[in-house]
Amino acid sequence: MAEVDSSAIGQLETQGRVAKDASRYMAFASTEAKNRALGLIADGLIGNIKDIGEANSRDMEAARASGMDDAMLDRLLLNPQRLEGMAADVRTVASLPDPVGEVFDMRTLPNDLLLGRQRVPIGLIGTIYESRPNVTIDISSLCLKSGNAVILRGGSEAINSNRALVTVVADACRGAGLPEGTVQFVDNPDRSLVGHLLKMRQYIDLFIPRGGAGLILRVLEEAAMPVVAGGMGVCHTFVDRTADLGMAVRIVHNAKVQRPTVCNALDTVLVHREAAQAFLRALALELEGAGVELHADERALEVLCPVYQKLKPATQEDWGKEFLSLVAAVRVVDSLDEALEHIREYGSGHSEAIITEDYSAATRFHREVDAACVYINASTRFTDGGQFGLGTEVGISTGKLHARGPMGLRELTTYKWIVFGSGQVRPG
Repeated sequence: MAEVDSSAIGQLETQGRVAKDASRYMAFASTEAKNRALGLIADGLIGNIKDIGEANSRDMEAARASGMDDAMLDRLLLNPQRLEGMAADVRTVASLPDPVGEVFDMRTLPNDLLLGRQRVPIGLIGTIYESRPNVTIDISSLCLKSGNAVILRGGSEAINSNRALVTVVADACRGAGLPEGTVQFVDNPDRSLVGHLLKMRQYIDLFIPRGGAGLILRVLEEAAMPVVAGGMGVCHTFVDRTADLGMAVRIVHNAKVQRPTVCNALDTVLVHREAAQAFLRALALELEGAGVELHADERALEVLCPVYQKLKPATQEDWGKEFLSLVAAVRVVDSLDEALEHIREYGSGHSEAIITEDYSAATRFHREVDAACVYINASTRFTDGGQFGLGTEVGISTGKLHARGPMGLRELTTYKWIVFGSGQVRPG
């Protein structure tokens, strides 16, 4: 293992200490100050489109020269439309209710103690993420609104983009009078620093990784503080025997084609044998025009071979694979039970969908599928903080503790018990 530069570790420790101090003040920051910072971030993204675009172009050029594939290049890209969308998301976060200070579950005990819970920030959030520079803004805006400080560590492939974005965030925090150092960015791309960052539990209260399976696994294994992680998004859509075939084709096309490089895009189509012939032929007309390559099992091959060009026999490796490209696996199943069993074996706990007109099948599917998001007659592409009305997200958790699915403002808070008495003492 490469030796870590002691001066770089010292800088990282300083960032942790400064951010931790800032988090204590952020816990009491007013909603007005937090919203002012978010407004300035949105203005800064629009006002600095040219500078951010130039920084992103340097990253894109280096990424192409390194041989980065199209899926990763798409994640890295920041064009004016995406920056405008990011600014709109930040404004949405500003418009949402401030979760900090909310009192809930109040009740009076038999001894007349008034007991309840109050929502409070988690403290200092640490995060490491790959490729997507928009995550810098997503996480910063949600942490600010929820009263947390944050240490950001993006990938080296987006270093110029992230520097430009963090400058916008830092200027906005300063302009709104928020504590200096509330948002810290690990500017040093040395990967050996990651191990040290994951041990800084004296500062960091929660770690949230976003990236590929290797990154997620490393954080889960090495982090000394609690972790909320989103694993791979292996997403299935099951076309039941009673499905409206026109609806099914539209949903599968959207889930696969609308943006194939993201975690909520479709990976595997399961189709009931009674619907296979009509559905797969109708689907072929839509997907072939979009350039989708299908990896089909034996029964799906029989239907598709005469009408589809970009076709391969499915292998065992295709089941449970997150393609992140215009590739999808197709399997014909004999029943809802078989579809559920396939999802149990190969699903990642992210997003699963059924297309059906059968109420009992829909009910069984949403009851029995173990995933963060379960859809009835809708595309898995909706699994997104913005689409769920959260403004944006710090990630999509596929775990079951603390948070599940898109993580917005409330998922970046915890609570404390508050107890009001009138002199009560515990007897005995």
